[in-house]
Amino acid sequence: MKWAEISIHTTHEAVDAVTNALYEFDIKGVSLVDSLEVTREREQQFGEIYDLQVADYPEWGVVIQAYVPWNEQLNDLLCQLDQRIVFLKDLGIDIGAYEMTTRAVQEEDWAETWKQYYHPARVTERFTIVPSWETYERVSDDELIIELDPGMAFGTGTHPTTKLSLAMLEQYATKDDRIVDVGTGSGVLAIGAALLGVESIHAVDLDEVAVRSAKENVELNGLTGRIDVKQGDLLETVNDRPTLIVANILAEIIMSFSKEAYDLLPEGGYFLTSGIINKYEEDVIADFKEKGFDIVDILREGDWLGVVAQKVGNASCNATS
Repeated sequence: MKWAEISIHTTHEAVDAVTNALYEFDIKGVSLVDSLEVTREREQQFGEIYDLQVADYPEWGVVIQAYVPWNEQLNDLLCQLDQRIVFLKDLGIDIGAYEMTTRAVQEEDWAETWKQYYHPARVTERFTIVPSWETYERVSDDELIIELDPGMAFGTGTHPTTKLSLAMLEQYATKDDRIVDVGTGSGVLAIGAALLGVESIHAVDLDEVAVRSAKENVELNGLTGRIDVKQGDLLETVNDRPTLIVANILAEIIMSFSKEAYDLLPEGGYFLTSGIINKYEEDVIADFKEKGFDIVDILREGDWLGVVAQKVGNASCNATS
């Protein structure tokens, strides 16, 4: 079967919005080629993992790649997608010197092409992401290895926002927590929490392809029965009151359910969020504080940030007489 490889060159700021636009057109097989990967500083002891070829990466921004059938509807799809991406400028999103190109690939080529950019990577102090088709030997005794096959779901575990989310879990999750992973994607954060020893984990995603991929990755890591993966919208499937909520999704979506997150969490509970581009930092912080959260920490990587928020009591207590 013949497929079209769509390559969209845009800014880091626009990545999540463009990916969301692809999802709106039911295009869910997405991979990222990030210019920052070439220059990103890494600890020398893990240098052998990162054998990157500069020519394979763009000089700026990110190339988002996706695959659709090559058929008579392709031109109409590309025109509509182009209009949708250009419209992002009207929403205040910087898409840069945006460019979209296509090329024809055969099905067997498509299945392998994106894998050339995806290799074992040490993403936090303890977590290493290993593709299911690669072999990898543990470097240290306390290293936690997450095996992933992203399939058609967005979330290879190497995007800066995923790294930030895993780093926050590494620091704030405890074995006694009841964790909800909102927008689980490939399941990487839920799996990371389980490897940290957390016993109660509920992972949810609105997209059925992501749910299927997450379940497969949970099984791949030998965690069947440890993680409950469900299809649902944000927190609507949550029955048991969580003590920690983690969400690596768009800033606008995070703010849309921050009140529900605050209401669900007990006093002292954590709301760990990423997927937030720098330009939305003030908006997110203001929203969290308005809802009653205390900002405990802000982690940064490139243009992205992760926010550690904690419920400190009744929001009405913030008022003074």
